[in-house]
Parts: sequence; structure tokens; C-alpha cells
Amino acid sequence: MNTADMKVCKRDGRLEPLDINKIHRVVEWAAKGLDNVSVSQVEMKSHIQFYNGIRTPDIHETIIKSAADLISEETPNYQYLAARLAIFHLRKIAYGDYAPPHLYEHVKRLVGMGKYDKHLLEDYSEAEFNELNGYIDHERDLTFSYAAVKQLEGKYLVQNRVTKQIYESPQFLYVLVAMCLFAKYPKSTRLDYVKRFYDAVSTFKISLPTPIMSGVRTPTRQFSSCVLIECDDSLDSINATTSSIVKYVSQRAGIGINAGRIRGLGSEIRGGEAQHTGCIPFFKMFQAAVKSCSQGGVRGGAATLFYPLWHIEVESLLVLKNNRGVEDNRIRQLDYGVQINRLLYTRLIKGGNITLFSPNEVKGLYEAFFSDQDEFERLYTQYEQDENIRKRVIPAADLFSILMQERAGTGRIYIQNVDHCNTHSPFNPKVAPVRQSNLCLEIALPTKPLDNINDEKGEIALCTLSALNLGALDNLEELEDLADLAVRALDALLDYQDYPIAAARIATMNRRTLGVGVINYAYYLAKNGVRYSDDSAIALTHRTFEAIQYYLLKASVNLAKEYGKCPLFHETTYSQGILPIDTYKADLDKFCNEPLYLDWESLRADIVRYGLRNSTLTALMPSETSSQIANATNGIEPPRGLVSIKASKDGILKQVVPEFERLKDQYETLWQMGGNDGYLKLVGIMQKFIDQAISANTSYDPQRFEGGRVPMNQMLKDLLSAYKYGLKTLYYHNTRDGADDTQTDMKDDACAGGACKI
Repeated sequence: MNTADMKVCKRDGRLEPLDINKIHRVVEWAAKGLDNVSVSQVEMKSHIQFYNGIRTPDIHETIIKSAADLISEETPNYQYLAARLAIFHLRKIAYGDYAPPHLYEHVKRLVGMGKYDKHLLEDYSEAEFNELNGYIDHERDLTFSYAAVKQLEGKYLVQNRVTKQIYESPQFLYVLVAMCLFAKYPKSTRLDYVKRFYDAVSTFKISLPTPIMSGVRTPTRQFSSCVLIECDDSLDSINATTSSIVKYVSQRAGIGINAGRIRGLGSEIRGGEAQHTGCIPFFKMFQAAVKSCSQGGVRGGAATLFYPLWHIEVESLLVLKNNRGVEDNRIRQLDYGVQINRLLYTRLIKGGNITLFSPNEVKGLYEAFFSDQDEFERLYTQYEQDENIRKRVIPAADLFSILMQERAGTGRIYIQNVDHCNTHSPFNPKVAPVRQSNLCLEIALPTKPLDNINDEKGEIALCTLSALNLGALDNLEELEDLADLAVRALDALLDYQDYPIAAARIATMNRRTLGVGVINYAYYLAKNGVRYSDDSAIALTHRTFEAIQYYLLKASVNLAKEYGKCPLFHETTYSQGILPIDTYKADLDKFCNEPLYLDWESLRADIVRYGLRNSTLTALMPSETSSQIANATNGIEPPRGLVSIKASKDGILKQVVPEFERLKDQYETLWQMGGNDGYLKLVGIMQKFIDQAISANTSYDPQRFEGGRVPMNQMLKDLLSAYKYGLKTLYYHNTRDGADDTQTDMKDDACAGGACKI
């Protein structure tokens, strides 16, 4: 049927002739100022999909999809054409018009609908709304890439997730987040902070995580990205852990569960009255709790469960995620963090054995594993020689081989170096040991088990995140103001949010932990003409992460002067004048001789004198989705291709690396690196300054090795290098699977079971 004869079904149900000229004007508007895009090609591609009686929204979506399908390395600007068309469509859905309403009228309407928190109207006057309405730059909506708009639509913008009705556009999201976070600041300064923070987030200099972007301004007030829950070896604690998981999964948080204390299969219960059923039945309870909630349609519940490599059930625990076996002995919907320390690595290097124990049968060993490495070694060797203690002995090479086979085969068996988490830590391990990490392995905070859900003596650790966009920096001095804004906003959020569990509220108020990371590191390297693999990025990385940690600490000192130091500041090593630059692994100095450029001694003196408002300041997270919003490379990772295909629950999205046309020859992609060592060195340099941990991955291309198989000795070499360079954690194990990976970056399929060959 000729398009001239077609009818379109309007939003109110009326049929009207299809107006091709109207479509042409919209596509021309979207293409304005963009090089190497064709309006006629978009129109032609979409027209063939029109049909008689097509609905107006379907016309818009067809045109948007037609433009998005044209995104490629040869024609990257279609990502902006498609994004502008998507913004036009989005605003028509939200407002019935392209022009957004006045901020005050918009907020009144959505508060009335129960979508926005009513405090916005209580805390701000109409005059302040008027001033901010005049400050908002809605044209910034047109700077998004297509992948960014689709992620905003799918995860961040306030909407009815059943009907898909969207109620706001991006600039309202950004300004309202700023208004919420600074609502309790003095009226003399708060609008200045609101405007500055709005500018920083809406121009992508500061990146915000999913819980903040999707939740702040709504009546739901839980915005911490990471929740760490420790379980004791008792039914009461196991039940309290399960209840805590459900509460936090339902409120958008990623979960870390430390279940390493649970006694092993066959242990005595009640003085021998019964035999313990082992860890697996309780781990299944935790899995059911994690998967019980969908997090409001924003993302699915997920958790990583931690246990020590020397646990007596470790051979059964290491295979819980693999595709072999039956449901009774597999728990595949959790990820796992295996805890290792110096003694266990030493046994591997020296060709020795590892002895496995049930934690409840070796008094003091589990506690010393985290708090005192010398004491752990003393107790461990003592218990090895005690014939009265139940144990199993396995060659270290065999046990580490099983670990690495499972890490390679699933991609999702993670590593925690518990000694580095405590010796290079902002917490004094004698009083506040770090015993676990989180879902993405960048949080390293003290926890204590709960005996019941209302237990106020336990400690659930929360960490509130954001990231600095390295690619948006013109110079490192800019970090001072951005660090101040980030720390102030996140610290204010700690008081703004609700806490469904008392142990989380008390711990957060006492420690006030923050985790500021980075995005766009790969672009930052490319635009500075350096690479991951050849040591050329070492000096730049050292200077950059020195500045990040320095300015964040300085911001927290300034906040402590205004509002007081965090109540448990005395449990930090900072209180003793010990800084991250004092405790890093000296092995780094063998390949990095870069000096310190900033005045650390004056900062050290200020920290001791005034304290810190926040026990922690830094953590390097993956930032997969939030990086897409800023059209940035994610976290610290190299891209898999210059045009990546991102898989999300909203479909397949193409994303082009920043400044593709100018810098395409400067980028080093994942499979161009040739190995992990250059990357691990850079992560080690970052870890020198970062006070929590880093989501760092290892990646392998089997075709680089004889027979198309990754040798076990190579994986073990990289594991030992990561330990040698001071890394606290290792996240994904990526394996190149032979697909067209210049076009693929599917984070959640990072090895996808059988793709790995060992």
C-alpha cells in the first residue's frame, strides 16, 4: 500500500491521513548538525515498515529503530540522531508535547500522583522552583547517545513499570536528585550547590549509580548500591541473614553474603545429638531470598556469597555454579567469592598442601584469617598437627586448579585476597576487620553477624557510590571541586535515605562510608595517547589516582570541620595518621617510580587533627549501565570493540566509543592487549591509592595459546601477579568465545558456561 493512502491511528483513537511531511520535519530536526547521516535513508528504512492504521507511537518507535539500526563504525553519528528522535518521543509520552512543563507544575503533578516525594514541595519555595526552572538546560537532553536514552527509559526515569508510561525527561531527573540531596543545606547556600551538582551530573562529569538515579525524588528512600551481610554459624543468624537479604534486594541493592563461618557437613550439633547438614542447604535459602524480588523492574536481584578456600566443604562449594551435576548439589543463581591469603598462596608456590577445616572446630582460626596473618599461620600449622581435629589435606596445586577451572568455566567465581583487604585498609583490623566484599567486589567494609533481624549489635555494611568521569577532565585540578560536590552529595544522602534494618542504619551513621569510582578510563588513556599493555599509562594512572584520593580525602576533612568526624573514626587507620600511600605493596615500585605530587603531609596532619566525615572515600565499580548514560567506556575496562553491542533487559544497544572518529586508532581494545599483566599493573597502581577495592577482571583469548586452550599455569601466573601487585579482589574471568567480539560487550555473559577451554 502506498504511504500516501495510509491512515494513522492517533493517541485518542481517531484515524487521520499519514503526514509524511511531519515525519520528515522531525527527522530533519534530529539530524541537524550531524555529519555523515542521511535523513532519506532513515525515512526509507522506516516507511517500508508502516502499515494502514499504524498507531502514532509505533510510527515514532519505527523511525527511532530505523535510525538506531544504522549505527556503525562508518556512521557513528546515527547514535545521536536516534537519541534525539527517542527524546522527542519520550517527551511526547511524558508531557503530550515536546516542550517540558514548568518545574513547579511538574513536581506538583507528580507529588499528587504519588510518584515524587512530597518533601520537595515542603522544603523548597515556589520562588526557588522558579529560579531552578530558569536554570535547567533541557537542550542537554540532546547530548545523549541512543544507548543512554534507552537505559534512561528502561531503568532510571520515573514511570509505571506495568503500563510503561513515563512521567519525566532526563533534566528533571538530574535537577530533582540535586534538590533532594541538598534539601537540608542552609538556604543561603543550597541553591548554589543544587545548581553546581546539577551541572556536574547533567554534563556527565559526575556519574550516579542506578539506585540514586532511579530512586532519589521518589517516596522509596534506599539508595545504597552495595549491602554486605555477614552470617554466623547459628540458625538464628542464618534466618536473620535471609530476612535481611529479602529486605535489601527488594530495594535495589546488590548483595554480598559472607557465609564462611557456617560449619561443614558432618559437624556435631548439640554435643553430638545430630550431624550438621553442611553449607549447601543454607546457601540454597540465600539463593531463594535473593531471587524473591525483581527490584521493581529496575534490575534483578543478585548476590555474591563468600567463603574461605580452606573450608572443609570447599571442593563441593567450588563447583556450585557449574553446569554439571544435579540441582541437589548445585546453586547456580548466586556468584561466589573465594577468600585466599598469603599462607595459601605460599603453599601453592612451594608445592605444599592445603589443609581443610570446619571453621567451628578450629578456635580462633576464622577470626585470625582476616585480622592477623601471623596469628593465622601459627594457628593453622598448630591445627594441622593436632590429630584430634577433623581435617582433610589436598595438594595446593590441585585445589587451586579446581578453583581456576571453575573460575574459567563459569566466569563468575571471584577472588578476595583477605590479607590485602586488611593490611591495606582504612580500618584497623584488630577492631574492625574486613571479612567480605560485595556483589561486584569493590566494597571492603567491616561487618558483624546478626542474631536476629532487630539485632542492633550486628553490623550490615552499606556503601553509597558515584563516579568521576575521567574523560570529561581537562586537567587534574578540576577534581578538587568535583570531589567536594561528590562527597557532599553522597554524605547528605546517608542522612536523607531510610534504613529498613537497624544494624544497617547504626553502622552507616557510625562509619559514613562512601565509594567514589571512575568511568571512561579507556577513553582517558586513548585521548592521552597511552595504552594498557605497554607500561605507557603507568605515570598518568599514578598521577590521576593520586589526585582522586587526595581531593576526596580533603573534601571529607572539610566536611568533618563543618559537621564533625564520623563517630567510629577512631577505628580507622586514618585516625593513626596512616594513609593508603603508606601500606601499598612495595612490588609496585619495581615498575613505577612516579613520585607523589600533592601535599600529603599537610593532609595527613589535617586528618589527624580534624578527622574524616567518611571512613572510606573510594571504590572502583564496573559502572556498566551508568557509563552508558554518559556515553563513556565503563569503569576502568578496555572496550571489546569500538562499536559495542550492549545487552540489557531492554534489548540490544549499540554504543560507540567517545570521539570515535578522532581517536579510533588510539584505543586499545580488550583482545588487542595480548595478556593481563599490563592491565593488572595499572590496577595495582590504582589500588595504591583506593581505600576500598577494585572491580578488576582477567581476560583470555584461547586462540593465543597452543591447541586453543588457556594453560592452567597462565591463569595461576595472573592470579599470583594480581596478589603481588596488591589487588584486593578479582571480578570476572572473560574468555573470548570466537564470536565477532569487535561488536560484542555483554557483561552478564562473561564466559557463559561452556565458552571456556581449559
